Amino acid sequence: MNPALAIILIGLVIFLIFLFVKYIRVVPQNEAYVVERLGKYAGTLLSGFHVLIPFLDRVAYRHTLKEQVIDVPPQICITRDNISVDVDGVLYMTVMDPQSASYGVSNYYMAAVQMAQTTMRSVIGKLELDKTFEERETINAEIINAVDKASAPWGVKVNRYEVKNITPPQSIKDAMEKQMRAEREKRALIAESEGEKMAMINKAEGDKQAKINIAEGERQKLINVSEGEKQKRINEAAGRAQEIELVAQATAHALKLVGDAINSEGGKDAVSLRIAENYLVEFGKLAGVNNSLIIPANVTDIASVVAVGKQVLAAGRPLNLDKS
Repeated sequence: MNPALAIILIGLVIFLIFLFVKYIRVVPQNEAYVVERLGKYAGTLLSGFHVLIPFLDRVAYRHTLKEQVIDVPPQICITRDNISVDVDGVLYMTVMDPQSASYGVSNYYMAAVQMAQTTMRSVIGKLELDKTFEERETINAEIINAVDKASAPWGVKVNRYEVKNITPPQSIKDAMEKQMRAEREKRALIAESEGEKMAMINKAEGDKQAKINIAEGERQKLINVSEGEKQKRINEAAGRAQEIELVAQATAHALKLVGDAINSEGGKDAVSLRIAENYLVEFGKLAGVNNSLIIPANVTDIASVVAVGKQVLAAGRPLNLDKS
């Protein structure tokens, strides 16, 4: 083979390989290539195998379609109560239209960050320092709305924004620390007073219940004592009634025996003798006690006393010895 022809063939092969490498594109998953033809937008290449027109087409922009996490650098913001705080955050966004992202703004990445920072300063300026820690959700929502509205012509969708840190000056930190310490001490005192209050309430309730129990016990004691006293009196009354009944029965039986004895033979004489005997005994006792006596006229007449006793027994009336 002619050496010159061989050199030409080798050069042609190298040129074809160069064209293959330069104008054949394999686009990865979740990426998009923006192609320009003679400097004008020609189309967007999505994932897959693509062949460009040599010398006419070129890949001008490459975009990832994944969600991008963009760190928003810290910046100084002035709150409503004129306190400087350093605020940073994280921005989550996705390229929805590669053509708009390529031609709508020179650098959508930087534009989104700048929009987030300016919106953050505006939102922080409407809030007092204490509210900035409480209103994180509000701050995030307002930044998302502002950046998403501004980035719509750029072909970019802002998914969410998160405030990472809100750092006040050291003097404000010290003041906040003192305030939190005072608040904790206040809550501790309140909790302690509440505990003492509950203890006093429980003690009062306990004392009240104890007094109620003591009163109930005293009442039951008095009831039991009265019931016992009642039963005692009932038993004593029953005992006395039984005693009277037995005494009456014994007396009646004795009288019956006396009556039977009197009505028997020689009974009246025995009774008369007994009366006379008792008369003399009792008269002797009377004489031994008193110094002055009124003596009946017939005190030595024992027969008259016996006769009177017989008259009483015969007539069935009481004996009257008051004679002068």
